[in-house]
Amino acid sequence: MLTDDGVRIEAEHQPYAASASRAGQARADADDVSAASAVSPGDAGDLVIVVAHGFTGALERPAVRRAAREFTRYAGVVTFSFRGHGRSGGRSTVGDREVHDLDAAIRWARSLGYRRVATVGFSMGGSVVLRQAGRAAGLPGADAGTRPDAVVAVSSPARWYYRGTAPMRRLHWMVTRPVGRAVSRYGLKTRIHSEDWNPVPPSPVEAAPLIAPTPLLIVHGDRDAYFPLDHPLAIARAAGDAAELWIERGFGHAENAADTALLRRVGTWVTDHAEAAKRA
Repeated sequence: MLTDDGVRIEAEHQPYAASASRAGQARADADDVSAASAVSPGDAGDLVIVVAHGFTGALERPAVRRAAREFTRYAGVVTFSFRGHGRSGGRSTVGDREVHDLDAAIRWARSLGYRRVATVGFSMGGSVVLRQAGRAAGLPGADAGTRPDAVVAVSSPARWYYRGTAPMRRLHWMVTRPVGRAVSRYGLKTRIHSEDWNPVPPSPVEAAPLIAPTPLLIVHGDRDAYFPLDHPLAIARAAGDAAELWIERGFGHAENAADTALLRRVGTWVTDHAEAAKRA
């Protein structure tokens, strides 16, 4: 896939499990954007879940693979690697320009024949799905063709520059220091852009009020070591009555901590609420 700001993004499509035996699998690599033609429109019904991974993740990571596999019980699935991650080009901007990557993934999913698109994001990916949905609904640069039909943000921050926990202080060191970026590049296979945000993008809590009437689910664990519970509570308050909030007992952070039961509950919520959105 190619983003509208010119970054090549690797992506993969997995069909709905009920049709997997006849539909096969398609992949659009960072160096090959023609693979979308390998899937016929409508192969897996009309609902697809686009999965947005967390920082240092990629579509090849086991936790992302596991989430995608569980979600194919409910819909077709598109996974991709954000810029600077995996085999995608560019450098990570840690949640800023990544909205362009998600736009490209949604457009690719629709090109495969899907009429309904749900976005599910984890951690950084959670902040991206919130910002992208708000942007598609009314922020500057809106593109109606990329507006999702349902949104799920798991373990998302509410605001930028949070340093209130040890993991986030370590992350800020990695992002802001040359030696930290080197550690990220060679140790975590994640390439980080060296420039500061300019301008600072709207935060997830600023985007949340713009998402309605699109159904929104906010999922957060009471054992999240990165972002305490004031983050999901702030997003839910900002989103208003259109949002649903799950505070999960014993759940840690993002896709690495999400067990099968939670992923299946999210899949069920997506199918129920994307169908309601379709009827509306």
